[in-house]
Amino acid sequence: MDYAENILGTIGNTPLVKLNKLTADLPCLVLSKYETFNPGNSVKDRMALKMIEDAEADGRLKPGGTIIEGTSGNTGMGLALVAIVKGYKCIFVISDKQSKEKMDILRAVGAEVVVCPTDVEPEDPRSYYSVSKRLGKETPNSWYVNQYDNPSNAKAHYESTGPEIWKQTDGKITHFVVGVGTGGTISGVGKYLKEQNPNVKIWGIDTYGSVFKKYHETGEFDENEIYPYVTEGIGEDILPENVNFSIIDGFTKVTDKDAAVYTQLLAKEEGMFLGNSAGAAIKGLLQLKEHFTKDDVVVVLFHDHGSRYVGKMFNNKWMREMGYLD
Repeated sequence: MDYAENILGTIGNTPLVKLNKLTADLPCLVLSKYETFNPGNSVKDRMALKMIEDAEADGRLKPGGTIIEGTSGNTGMGLALVAIVKGYKCIFVISDKQSKEKMDILRAVGAEVVVCPTDVEPEDPRSYYSVSKRLGKETPNSWYVNQYDNPSNAKAHYESTGPEIWKQTDGKITHFVVGVGTGGTISGVGKYLKEQNPNVKIWGIDTYGSVFKKYHETGEFDENEIYPYVTEGIGEDILPENVNFSIIDGFTKVTDKDAAVYTQLLAKEEGMFLGNSAGAAIKGLLQLKEHFTKDDVVVVLFHDHGSRYVGKMFNNKWMREMGYLD
């Protein structure tokens, strides 16, 4: 009989799915690494399991402990699933710009959710970075995950996502395109792919209001670039240790409006009901058109599921209020 011992056994081995209509004007083959097939409906399940297993192995996370993390929602979901199976409690700190669906889902899987304001500096005691760190210090028998700087994040993608993509494309991949937030996915996958073939190009999708693109191109951390933005799950106002800029070939920035519009288009044109960062990723890929030739195999990673955004990008009233629909 073929079955998983528990839900964690279904993490990984997600399919590659060809894009057709939205990429019709591109000369290359475009394949999506479709991460919503993970049990928590996002790519973050992979690193959530890896971070917890590594913390158990070296004693940072002890039996009956409490897992504490600042999350935009998906890492929290992955951590919660692992915690349920392994018997831990969870406290997740989330910013108020994240969708109501994400907060509701985290509570539905038994987590305590603390909501913080978005529009404050990272060092501000009210920020979700500061609050999660403080809770990590104050809560007995707890472990603060810190996905931004936790090396197990990138390692998960080096060990699973990268090898899967290489095998699924029969080693023919020429470009990997992915949204960058904590940096674990692009750094782990990028490192593995470049070890197999140094000519594979690694492209990051950034958003306006984030520091990644300028820092990669100039080495300057420009605080004037930082301002609140709507796109969820990508971009940062800090430099996470998991972003390995040396393996990234370039960034392209996508507007909040384009990310939202293309999130809808993926559903309506490709039947792909995906999250906000997928809209940013496919629009960013289209912006990179001049970099592709007819012989290229481009893989774009789609992070999470559209069910997290029903009240936002899939709600035309919200889209009109934001000025994203005429």
